[in-house]
This record gives sequence, structure tokens and C-alpha cells, in this order.
Amino acid sequence: MNITTILFDLDGTLLPMDQEAFTTGYFKILAKKLAPYGYEPKSLVDAIWAGTAAMVKNDGSCTNEQAFWKKFAAIYGEEKCQSDQGLFEDFYANEFNAARDICGFNPASVETVHKLKECGYRVALATNPIFPHMATENRIRWAGLVPEDFEIYTTYESSTFCKPNPAYYLEVARTLGVKPEECLMVGNDATEDMAAREVGMDVFLLTDCLINAKKRDLNAYPRGDFAALNAYIDALQ
Repeated sequence: MNITTILFDLDGTLLPMDQEAFTTGYFKILAKKLAPYGYEPKSLVDAIWAGTAAMVKNDGSCTNEQAFWKKFAAIYGEEKCQSDQGLFEDFYANEFNAARDICGFNPASVETVHKLKECGYRVALATNPIFPHMATENRIRWAGLVPEDFEIYTTYESSTFCKPNPAYYLEVARTLGVKPEECLMVGNDATEDMAAREVGMDVFLLTDCLINAKKRDLNAYPRGDFAALNAYIDALQ
């Protein structure tokens, strides 16, 4: 079946970054924002990780947003959770943008997205949906793109699964109205992004900011930089 739809990961793919450095810096900015409201930094980070784990384990019975805040409320209490959600929304709209300085920029990612659209491909952003839409839209802009460059971009409000759950990729395909076999998933994580192959999607491992925590055999995947990706897609036609 011909590839009609290209799915891109964001962090480490379209947006170059050292994942550990980004996470550390992002949490530092968030902790500074919330400290005056009674959030001790280490406890806050632990709660964020617990909420993230709840999203990763989501079985599709609720949105990732609901899964996160249910866990967060179990730690801090329902009343504080409800009263402070606005603080988080304000953070992602404002202070979060300081984390842009931790990330890199690769003009090749912008050129590739625009080229693919000009060639008639459908392009979607399949970023792990553990962030709210505001944070995702900001990170898209950090990469030199705009949200409108993508047919869809997955966020915690609209998704009910996370990577590397294969059900996440099926959910993306259903949302787009395409068969998995029509999709090429491009990402930098050998576990989270290459899991798309399990549902029948073609995959390409972008190696500029490679993550291979499970030491997978990379020979199993087409891989390389953006030039190699463009050559790979050209060969599909």
C-alpha cells in the first residue's frame, strides 16, 4: 500500500534536544513558578512523574488529561488540584517558553515538513501526548513550524493512549481516517517511535538525537538524518 501520510515525533525529531537536559530545565522553571503556591520542588517533580506514569498506563478509558489530574489530585487533594489548574495553564502559556533555550533548531526539519506537504503527503504530529495543547503548540513554534502545518497534533486533552502503546498509533490513524499501512512514522526513539511498526506502519528512525534506552538492534530500522529521510521517502514513490 502506498504511503500517503507522514507522522512526525516532535521532541528530538523536529525539535532537536537532549531529553534529559530539557526535562531537568523544564522542571526547574515549573518548580520556580509554583513554589510560592505551596509546591515543594522535589514533591512536585515526583507528582508530575507519577501523573506521567498514569498517562503511559492509560487503557483508553479516559483522556490522558483525566488520567494525569486524577493521579495529581490523589497526591495533593481534589480541592487544591481544581484551584491550581489555572496556574499550570498560565505556566505553559508563558514561563514554559524559557525552556526553548534548552533546545536546538534544525532548518532541515522545517524544509522537510514543507516539502512533504508540497508533494501531496498528509503530515501529522505524533508527539507523545503527555503535554497540554498549549505546551505542544509552543514546542511546534520552537521548531520553526506552526500548528497549522499539521493536520492533527496529539495532546493529552485529545488522546487516550501514550507511546509506546501500539494502541496510540491506531488512535492516530483512526483520527486521520487512514489505514496504518498508509503511514510512515518518523521519530528518534527506538522504543517509543518504532513501536508504530507493530500496527503495520512503516517507520524511519531519525538519528540526530537518538534515544535507544533498551539497546535495540538499530539495523532493524531504516535510519539516518533528514537527508536520509528525504531519500527514503523519495524511494517510496
